[in-house]
Amino acid sequence: MQSSTPAGRAGRPRSAAADTAILAATRAALVDLGWSKLTLGDVATRAGVAKTTLYRRWAGKNELVVDAVAELFDELELPDRGSLAADIEGVVLQFAAILARPEARSGLMAVVAESTRDDALRERIRTSIVERQKRLVLEGRARAQTRGELPPEPDAAEAARTVDLIFDMVAGAVVHRTLVSAQAANADWVHGFTQVLLWGLASRPPEPDGGWRVAGDL
Repeated sequence: MQSSTPAGRAGRPRSAAADTAILAATRAALVDLGWSKLTLGDVATRAGVAKTTLYRRWAGKNELVVDAVAELFDELELPDRGSLAADIEGVVLQFAAILARPEARSGLMAVVAESTRDDALRERIRTSIVERQKRLVLEGRARAQTRGELPPEPDAAEAARTVDLIFDMVAGAVVHRTLVSAQAANADWVHGFTQVLLWGLASRPPEPDGGWRVAGDL
């Protein structure tokens, strides 16, 4: 798992154990209190550290919550289920399960709302959550290319734009489904979403013989 805590400030060495306890306490407080009632004092008490310890690490509640939620998303893994479509379904189901957790749901919605008037917070969300999790797209694309499911992309700039687009499509759809529409991203929905993501609206997956059928063939 990647570290989700910010770079330490000058001074005494950081304590990994304290960081772990603080982030876990933050998630527990999100479950018990919600974002609006969560305070750094409550988190410090739960973590068994001094309040000043939090302020040496995080500028305020928003930054702390971003890092606590980011640590949850670091749990995501791209399963090897034998095909690109199956791999995507596996990771999307994991993503939806994390978003269903109250600490992820309340924390993410709160900091995204706060970031609409805080550019620094928006950048922290981008670097701590969005950019880190693009690793999944890179890994999935490389695996699919090795299998021969996707062609190589010789143009590096175009490849990077494709990664951004894929991530935005997956994250946007799942967040909207689970947090905005408040509906379950169950196996049936994830399967349908994956079909549209990979093959679009006008076509269907290839036939076993390698041929393709269009929507009119259904």
